[in-house]
Amino acid sequence: MTGEHDESGAGTAERTSAWQAFWARGGWWKAVLVAAVYMALYLAVGRLIGLLWGDALTDGGPLSSAINVFLELILPIGIGAVIIVVFLAVSGLLPRVFASRVVPARGWMWIAVAVVAYPIVLRLIGIDYGSFAPGVVPLTLLAGVFIGVAEELVTRGAAVTLLRNAGYGELVVAVLSSTIFALMHTANAIGTGFTPTVLITIPYTFLFGVCMYLVMRVTGSIVWAIVAHALTDPTLFLATGGIDTAAAGPQNGLQVIAGTGNYVVMLFGIVALFLIRGRVGDRLGRRAERLPD
Repeated sequence: MTGEHDESGAGTAERTSAWQAFWARGGWWKAVLVAAVYMALYLAVGRLIGLLWGDALTDGGPLSSAINVFLELILPIGIGAVIIVVFLAVSGLLPRVFASRVVPARGWMWIAVAVVAYPIVLRLIGIDYGSFAPGVVPLTLLAGVFIGVAEELVTRGAAVTLLRNAGYGELVVAVLSSTIFALMHTANAIGTGFTPTVLITIPYTFLFGVCMYLVMRVTGSIVWAIVAHALTDPTLFLATGGIDTAAAGPQNGLQVIAGTGNYVVMLFGIVALFLIRGRVGDRLGRRAERLPD
């Protein structure tokens, strides 16, 4: 009996080792696969929630009531966050995702932090919190936490790690992970179609993804990218009154200034693509990193 248990345990360990070794080798297609499976599960969960509790939703969109925020935002993205955390744990990628200072950074990369931060601060001050139904604001902020965790772990977490493990340089890592991030947001067209606002969201999310990559790289931790993302989305939702919608009606001065952040993110993201250098474990890449200071 003991021998049988030993053989069974050894077999399980070998399978686990092979599974983790598969992901440890990395690859661009594995990064795409992770994002595709995540999105399929996320959309399936959202569909199931709609079938089970859709009658409880009120008219007016995701931010019209607390129950809408919970069912349309918190529950599906919260389950999605659990899914990606479990995957990273069982695949053995979790320690690498949360490793600190994997690739050296340069001083100019701190601009990404400022570019992302100033609209957040202005929106937090300028949002008309009293215009929302009870419970909507705190639940939307909670939804932002789950969005930051889930989307950052899929893109700046799994995708960046898999691309780096495959030996890609940091420019390729930034571009491909941000492309995956942008393509994930095409799902927002479901139900509404590719409206002008949804269409502009695609290049914006790509360049916002570049900024998130830089936030992670310059701070040395994905945690700060999660925090930045977790504050960006809910403050934008509350400022505009919806998801991937343009603000309706007059806005105060702070909100108008915060709105320039979208353009600044895009402009800086484009410029940054010409400056990103480096490669994990490559001394030549580290020397090249000193060039665009």
